[in-house]
Amino acid sequence: MKTGYILNGRYKIKNTLGEGGMANVYLAFDLILKREVAVKLLRLDLRDDPGAVRRFKREAISLTELAHPNIVSIYDVGEENGMQYLVMEYVRGMDLKSYIAKNFPFKYERIIRIMEQILSAVAEAHAHDIIHRDLKPQNILINVNGQVKITDFGIALVTSEYSLTQTNTLMGSVHYLSPEQARGSAITKQSDIYSLGIILFEMLTGRVPYQGETAVSIALKHFQNEMPSVRDFDKHIPQALENVVLHATAKGLADRYTSVNEMANDLSTALSLMRSSEKKWLPERNIDEETKILTPLREKDLKNNRDVSEGSVKKGKKKKWSRKKRWLVFGISFLIFILLTTATAIGLMLPKNVEIPDLRGMTEGEAKSTLRDLKLKVGNVRHRYSSKYYYGQIVASQPKEGSSVRQSSKVDLILSKGQEKFKFGDYKGQSYTTVKNKLENKGVTVLKEKEYSNTAAKGEILGQSISKKRKVIWNDTTVTFTVSSGAKEMVLRDLTGYTKKSAQDYADELGLILKVKNNSASSSADSSVLTVSQYPAAGTVVQSGQTLEITLAGETQNSSSSSSSQNSSSSSKLNSFNLNVAIPYDNSVQTSNSDGDKTNKIEIYLQDKDHQFDDVYETLTITKDTSITLPFVLNNGAAGKYKIVRDGTVIAERDNITHNGD
Repeated sequence: MKTGYILNGRYKIKNTLGEGGMANVYLAFDLILKREVAVKLLRLDLRDDPGAVRRFKREAISLTELAHPNIVSIYDVGEENGMQYLVMEYVRGMDLKSYIAKNFPFKYERIIRIMEQILSAVAEAHAHDIIHRDLKPQNILINVNGQVKITDFGIALVTSEYSLTQTNTLMGSVHYLSPEQARGSAITKQSDIYSLGIILFEMLTGRVPYQGETAVSIALKHFQNEMPSVRDFDKHIPQALENVVLHATAKGLADRYTSVNEMANDLSTALSLMRSSEKKWLPERNIDEETKILTPLREKDLKNNRDVSEGSVKKGKKKKWSRKKRWLVFGISFLIFILLTTATAIGLMLPKNVEIPDLRGMTEGEAKSTLRDLKLKVGNVRHRYSSKYYYGQIVASQPKEGSSVRQSSKVDLILSKGQEKFKFGDYKGQSYTTVKNKLENKGVTVLKEKEYSNTAAKGEILGQSISKKRKVIWNDTTVTFTVSSGAKEMVLRDLTGYTKKSAQDYADELGLILKVKNNSASSSADSSVLTVSQYPAAGTVVQSGQTLEITLAGETQNSSSSSSSQNSSSSSKLNSFNLNVAIPYDNSVQTSNSDGDKTNKIEIYLQDKDHQFDDVYETLTITKDTSITLPFVLNNGAAGKYKIVRDGTVIAERDNITHNGD
């Protein structure tokens, strides 16, 4: 798959992480949740193999049941253009094979801590009846924090039948293959335990126990050769720790640990002083199978034996049967033979009892073929919704699996209709928080985009990315809601000296409603009349839709000189000016707003003709460095002052503020 390809409109491929016999793994970026993920894609040459596809899907469903800190998490399962894929947690680090090569030798305590995490993960899988079958250091990842993550759970069940044709894959796995796997025998949870013992051997010695030029030669050694001693490589390894390796890698299942928990318990005390004098563990041997040495017979014994034999032969000679008796015996024997043959034929012709197999996960065709082999017939076929099985897979059978029935009996099949779909619905105008909780309880992934609105309250849903009539599967759905942030907040500019038209343009730009007051009715028609005051004052935080009130001068600039003189005299009594002040933001605070942003609470104190210094002039909440404008109105010759408090601490204070801001 090429770099940059976007899988399912969501996962953007970045590069290849690895290739295997069954699937290829890619590093991708989740465009919705904004995180790196690993995408495992079924190989293209297997996508037309219905058996491979079915097992890939079935194992993907099983893997969703595994939730453990030491198992790589499965995020998503899907199909695109016939390509089956899994989306998994991306682990940034290295696999155990590389870790051993880089860090060997390392402390026994560290080895045990790593093994304990591996054993805990495998125990979780076994508890869900999932056998890994391909445990090896290449499938065990260690992240940058030293945490173990096991991958490829269940996928090995699928790849096992293809590995013989993949030389590199088999060579990588055969070093950890249990004897029963090498022989082609039934595989159990103890097969995983054998692989765990080989992994422990490699961490202690830096190498695998068996070497060979071919995969077959290595596989033969697993069930023919004795396990090498780790103490031959490092004499300081405690005998109790070697015993864990020997016990886990015993050739016979009866001698091997019966469970992963049993191995974990034994390993946890391997470095204990109480076990420092422990003897080497040996498997139990069957006495009946041992070679026995026979005592040679003496000549006297041989002579006695010959005499006894000859006597027995003589005694065994009997009188021959008459011809009549021979015919009688022959007739009786023939009759018995006929009766036995007839009874056997009748027995073979009668239907036998058979056990109904587990058909779950199969297609209808596969189930019919399986039942036909057991001489069973398919009865009624029904359908129902299922959240576990894909469309067309068997959900259940009646009678159910494990039931004993006579051959030729009918077995009803229940097929999956896939997950049930529901109409998404219209959530416009509703509270985002309420809708989010409701949908997330159904399994929907809910995302949010903010947008200012003069008409909708803050937190109200303005729009949704999914049509209200569209039918969806809840836990496969991601929706993005456009949510109102309320009206946009702005800091008012000082409009002193603005004409009415300029003030109207400014109000329109901010979405404010302009209200004009005139000291003279005649001045409203004169474009040269200027603003002398405003409400709210400059520097006030306002929202779209609020009212901005300005007061225009009582007369135009072309009025009589007497009026001009009067205004000049009046204006000479007061000084009005603005002072710009920068307020720095402190990001070390802990207080957060409803959107999760860290905030500073700002209190401003101002003293001039209209304000007392003891009263708070304005309170702000900021999330970044902010500039404000402080309006001062001072009597001629008087001075003003201001103080800024951030979260209870004074960060700026000035007095003797004059008309020039000095």
